[in-house]
Amino acid sequence: MTHHHTHRHLPTSRQAQEDADFDLIIVGGGLTGASLAMALADTTLKIALVDGRAPSRPQNWPAQWDSRVYAISPGSADFLSQIGCWSHLTRDRLQRVAKMCVFGDAGGEIEFSAFEIGTEELAWIVESAEIACELWTSVSRQRNVTCYCPAEPQVLCVSDASAALTLASGQILRAKLVVGADGRESWVRQQLGLESQHDPYDELGVVANFRTELPHFGTAYQWFRPDGVLAYLPLSGGEGDAHGRMMSMVWSAPETLARELLALSPEDLAYRVATAGEHKLGALELMAPAAGFPLKLVRVPQVVAARVALIGDAAHGIHPLTGHGVNLGFQDARVLAQLIRDARPVDDIGDFAFLSRYQRARKEEVLVLQSATDVMRKLFAANTPGLSPLRNLGLSLTNRLPLLKSLFIRYALER
Repeated sequence: MTHHHTHRHLPTSRQAQEDADFDLIIVGGGLTGASLAMALADTTLKIALVDGRAPSRPQNWPAQWDSRVYAISPGSADFLSQIGCWSHLTRDRLQRVAKMCVFGDAGGEIEFSAFEIGTEELAWIVESAEIACELWTSVSRQRNVTCYCPAEPQVLCVSDASAALTLASGQILRAKLVVGADGRESWVRQQLGLESQHDPYDELGVVANFRTELPHFGTAYQWFRPDGVLAYLPLSGGEGDAHGRMMSMVWSAPETLARELLALSPEDLAYRVATAGEHKLGALELMAPAAGFPLKLVRVPQVVAARVALIGDAAHGIHPLTGHGVNLGFQDARVLAQLIRDARPVDDIGDFAFLSRYQRARKEEVLVLQSATDVMRKLFAANTPGLSPLRNLGLSLTNRLPLLKSLFIRYALER
């Protein structure tokens, strides 16, 4: 499939000068913003999508793989199917996760298998660029969407009846509702003065893709180590690879270690990662330079205000320990789209009381996931003597209690 053109969506010169009225303006055309627009494709709503730049694939795609990957839950895959995106993803870039093995730092172990709970997969591992480009291509063709890209928002004014977004070009877009889908450092959130609590972890997520000596057979691995959390996520490896000899590594490590890892030669890094992962997939070979990004927890107590709603990372940043951040974002988009679709003609979709229903619907799940990943991270990061056997006992016990375990998995899957 090679229908990924990124130049079609540039605004025409006519658009570029005129102010315009919409029902909904989405700031941010990443995964959550674009999926929200697609979820409203068959409505009569006029939608504007504003972004600084269109997503692009790695330079020598398809030979090169994006080192940022997502673990897409079955619930998110279902949502992406409903909005018509999933079927367009390149099949041989999708990897089904059939099993997950989690190891504590003192021998504790828990294994989740899709087979055990009668489902086909625990998650799908997909490159970030694969989904982003696919969503963008669909949205830029969507008849009820006008893409302003590249465009930079400059001022956001909210009045009783509508919101006005002024772009750097001087153009003014007006709408009943503005959705901030513009990431962790959300401009929309800052414009409104919506509070956000940033809790830096003083950690970097180090990501890299490796070829593996042994096939992964669709298994994901995670190690809670004294020096951070290491994950091996299986990659599909493209067409010529039946059993999977490629994986994506995410090592959430304290900053000093992370910098050390990023400075290693390809051979040394491969050896370090293979050793840290108990040589589960044999010898490793680095496919492209590793990258690091800072990790932090972002809590946003209020994700709605009059005329504005936040979705995705603008509404919550969580530790990537579980790979679930993106699923929370898709769930935000799904819930908000459904609320807007169910609105009666008399409803004002930018009204605070109306939007509060979205906030209530999302609050609990976001809190549970943020707290759970935060607690797990702190528990495993604490070097308190005596804690290690406890947390490992917890892992092994859960493994022996099928009911508790299937609850865990179901929770992760349905999101």
